[in-house]
Amino acid sequence: MPKSACVCEALIKERQKIVIKKEKRSFGKNVTVVTGIKDIDIKQLAKTLKQKLACGGTVKDDSIELQGDHARRVKEELIKQGFSEELIEIIE
Repeated sequence: MPKSACVCEALIKERQKIVIKKEKRSFGKNVTVVTGIKDIDIKQLAKTLKQKLACGGTVKDDSIELQGDHARRVKEELIKQGFSEELIEIIE
């Protein structure tokens, strides 16, 4: 079966429990941390989020850290990427 016909990644995305947290770092800087993403190319997802949100960020310990307060917009972008809206939680 051709790899393009595989729906494995779509199924994985729909079942992921993702947590989005806002953290305050040193010097009062805000950081949005996205955790719970498994079995997907997390570096590519981080790159896409950084481009869509026009911010910097990095991948650390299986989580994505984005500079700034982007929790609501991250949730919208993840839904557009195919993740289930019901399984994405924002912790204030």
